[in-house]
Amino acid sequence: MTSRRRLVRELPLYLMLAPAVVVVLIYSYAPMVGIVMAFQRVLPGRGIFGSPWIGLDNFAFMIRMPNILQVLWNTIRIAGLKAVAGVIVPVAVALMLNNVTSQAFKRTVQTIIYLPHFLSWVILAGIFIEILSPSGGAVNLLLGRVGIEPIYFLGDDRIFPWTMVATDVWKSFGFGAIIYLAALTDIDPTLYEAAVVDGAGRRQQTRHITLPGISGTIIMLSTLSLGNILNAGFDQIFNLYGPVVYRTGDIIDTLVYRIGIANFQYGVATAVGLFKSVVSLILIGIAYRLADKWADYRIF
Repeated sequence: MTSRRRLVRELPLYLMLAPAVVVVLIYSYAPMVGIVMAFQRVLPGRGIFGSPWIGLDNFAFMIRMPNILQVLWNTIRIAGLKAVAGVIVPVAVALMLNNVTSQAFKRTVQTIIYLPHFLSWVILAGIFIEILSPSGGAVNLLLGRVGIEPIYFLGDDRIFPWTMVATDVWKSFGFGAIIYLAALTDIDPTLYEAAVVDGAGRRQQTRHITLPGISGTIIMLSTLSLGNILNAGFDQIFNLYGPVVYRTGDIIDTLVYRIGIANFQYGVATAVGLFKSVVSLILIGIAYRLADKWADYRIF
């Protein structure tokens, strides 16, 4: 088939793809012009192209910031815990649902646990602030009934990171569970029949058939999550944190917001954001190589 005939045949597909390409160009690639601010002393009155060039001074200032290492550690810690819990919990839920014989009950549970995935953190933040309140929140009221003192989930810097991990997993584990349930359907059922004949129990079947059967999906999703190791969840943390938990709850994205929007230091904020983007790009490249090596997963 000639190139012209192939183009004519595939033209409707290109036209369907065109709106998405235009959106990506406008909202993802066009703003990249603003990266130049990382190397400028930005003067809003003179604009990007009229502000003086200062080279790497913004990056030097970023390195000298007294809290930059703590913020970087907070980001890696929270994102890493989310990545680990985001694999363990969905896999466990998928395994439990896979053993349910009632299809109606299974579909109902899938729908219920999947619903929070569609709620924004603006809505969920208001809900969590109410139910986690140390004075009248439902969680602390239940803890008080068993003799436990009120816990400041959103006001104690030791507990705050764990609260972020737990609430994020609660919101997203339903989506992951559905992915793993789909992977479970690809396992040959005759393997379970053979295992039963050999006298294997449910636990042995899970260990030797089910988990190896979905190991490729687990490895693929785990390695791909490395690319988000510096994305600890701006929407979630911004709507739930406060100055009292900055020590353990402040992440790169919230730091960029305060520097750039609250303090009008656009050059430094852009430098911090560019640093994060470069590191994330490297991690994404490593993640794809690992996914290709361990799970035979390729995008390109």
